[in-house]
Order: sequence, then C-alpha cells, then structure tokens
Amino acid sequence: MNIKYYASALSSFVIWGLFSLVLRPLQEYAALEILLYRVLFATASIWLANFLFRRKETQRSFQQISNMNSSDKRKVVGNYVVSALMLSLNWFLFIFVMNTISVNATSLAYLLCPILTTALATIFLGERLRMGQWAAVFVSVLSCFMLSIGHFVDLFYSLMIALTYAIYLVLQKANTATDKLFSLSIHITLSTIILLPLFGIVGLGANKSAIFYELVWVIAVVFTIVPLFLNAYALKGLSSSLVGILLYVNPLLSFTLAITYFSEPITLIQITAYGMIIVSVIWFNLLYFKKQKAVDSVPEQPIIPH
Repeated sequence: MNIKYYASALSSFVIWGLFSLVLRPLQEYAALEILLYRVLFATASIWLANFLFRRKETQRSFQQISNMNSSDKRKVVGNYVVSALMLSLNWFLFIFVMNTISVNATSLAYLLCPILTTALATIFLGERLRMGQWAAVFVSVLSCFMLSIGHFVDLFYSLMIALTYAIYLVLQKANTATDKLFSLSIHITLSTIILLPLFGIVGLGANKSAIFYELVWVIAVVFTIVPLFLNAYALKGLSSSLVGILLYVNPLLSFTLAITYFSEPITLIQITAYGMIIVSVIWFNLLYFKKQKAVDSVPEQPIIPH
C-alpha cells in the first residue's frame, strides 16, 4: 500500500474534523444560505484552478468522455449526476444539523458513515473484510447505538447525513474512468446547478457581512475542494471500507472540539462509546496493514516463456 493514499485520506478527515471552527461563527445565517454560497464559491474556485493550472488535463478529460461509447458515457454521466445529488444533500443536512441541533449530532452522522460505507462496498463493490475487521465494525455499531439512546430524532438526521456520504464514497470508488479532480469539478458544478433555483429564495448579497463571505470562501476551498480531492485521490489506492473507517477521525475531532472548545455537555455513555470507536479504528487498521504486508511479501511468480 502506498503511504501517500493513506496520508491523503487521513488528511481529508482531519480537515473536516475542524470544520466546526469556521461553521459555528455563521450560526446566525440559515443553512441554505451557507450551502448556496459554498457551492457557488467552490465552483468558481475549482474551475479557476483548472484553467490556470490544469488546462491540458481538463481538455484531455473532456476529450476522453466525448470519445467514449454511448454505454460508457451514460454510466459516467449517471455517476456524476447521482454523486452531485448526494453531495448537495450531504452538505445541506450537515450544515442544518450542526447549526440547529448540535456538533455532537453531526459527529454521530460520521460515526454511522463508515459502517454504511463498509456495508455498501461489500454489497456493490465486492470488497471483503477479515473476521477481525467485521468485529471492529460490530464494536462501532454498538457504540453508535449507545450514542443514539434518548436521541432518536438526532439519529434520523445523522443516518441521512451518513447515508448520502457513504453512497458518494462508493460512487467515487466505482468511477475509475476519469481524472479525480475533473470529476470533482463536475460534481460541484452540477451541485450548483441543482441548487441554483434556491438562490431566488435566499437572494444575493442581502444582509451579509464581510466575515460571511470570507468564512464561506474558506469553507469552499479549504473545507470542500481540498478534502474532497484528497478523499477521491485516496480511493485510487485504498479500499472504500478502509477510507470509510478512517472517516472516524472526523467525528472524533468534532467530538473533542464540542466538549473542549464549544463546551457542549458530555455523558459517561458518550465517553465510553467514543473510547470503543478509537479501539475499533486502531484494530481495523492494524488488521488492514497486516493483510497488506502479507500481500506485499508474496514474491512475484516468474514468467515462463512458451
């Protein structure tokens, strides 16, 4: 396993784990407002980067799609559209839950996401886990159940956030036909087009401070384009289930910020559940590395000429 893929996945989830630091100062604004400006700024930023620094790669990607047969083209376009829908829903639900319910509720969503990603990857991509890794997943399921006790409305929203991103992750693993940054550019652009009619509800430039535009631009670039690209890049060399399990870094950081920086209340059940998750993540990764080391140590068979 190339360490750069692992580092990319880990970095993306560390960045997302710090998201509340820039999102909470925007509490006075509606989730829909933040979302719409986020996708608008992200679309402008990513296409500016494409045309300034990746013009040849972008042209090559457009040409690659145009040269596909109609069947492959439909698959790629379908993947793009569904990915954009899942991304749009995930972003809106995440912002809505964080700013109207709690940071902990969003943490629960990304505790559920690795479990759903693992299940979807097993069903649709044929990825296989060792018995010990399934045991780690079971510990995570148990911890999520503990965290949901007495918070079943929060659990519903958390499930929706988790499911939309789990589907998005699996779709990215399934799409190996086009350049990852180009694919991300299309996803964000389609998300903007999908959400464009809602600008009529929110309006442009009304009752917004300079700090709003500054923070949303940071969200668009640092907390959207950068981690999504790192995530997509990581999927080139890692399984969806491993990337899904690494996603636990996100809620663990969010939970830490919730209790240390935002002073949200914490219970013994939460401490126990998060402790179980830390153990399950470490165990899952150790088994993954052990399996990978065994695969890498197998010598290549010599080619016998006929």
